Amino acid sequence: MSIPSAEQALPGRSQPAYVVNDGHYVHGRPFLGECPQGLAQLMVGMGCFWGAERRFWMIEGVYSTSVGYGAGHTPNPTYEEVCSGLTGHNELVRIWYNPAEVTLETLLQVFWQSHDPTQGMRQGNDIGTQYRSGIYLADAAERQIAEQTRDHYQHQLSKAGLADITTEILPACVYYPAETYHQQYLAKNPNGYCGLGGCSVPYL
Repeated sequence: MSIPSAEQALPGRSQPAYVVNDGHYVHGRPFLGECPQGLAQLMVGMGCFWGAERRFWMIEGVYSTSVGYGAGHTPNPTYEEVCSGLTGHNELVRIWYNPAEVTLETLLQVFWQSHDPTQGMRQGNDIGTQYRSGIYLADAAERQIAEQTRDHYQHQLSKAGLADITTEILPACVYYPAETYHQQYLAKNPNGYCGLGGCSVPYL
């Protein structure tokens, strides 16, 4: 299983195929558009984005969250196109946070411990390129922090006899917000599917 090239990917479209309603279902704050002034942004992929988003909106210092598609080729993809494996996109959570209240390293600790970063193109029973582990960052300084946390967690995993981390660490990508029904899905559907699961290996 591999990510398609730009030439192999679906052509997509110049405008979104759907309208996303703004206003976070949990707290009402915005989640569309550009990151608000004074806040920082982190995008991560860690399997199905429903459970991953809930994990982050619960953290103190996180202003708002959303789910979407990124790190692929097809412009303005739909959920069905992403799930076909023909867009190259990953299911992402975009996190807007106040760095005076929560650090990037703290958020990445949550990221590492909340999924299995050793599984390649899958998370548990969710199999496909859209379920790969990934971190997408604003600059080289953030990348250095991400790599340091990765190396630390790899040490913890290796001590536990687990495999090597497969997480991709890349510059911030074009982000396409997912359809409205995906946004804060588990707040709207408390008994909905959540495939989030870690390695049971602590970061610290």
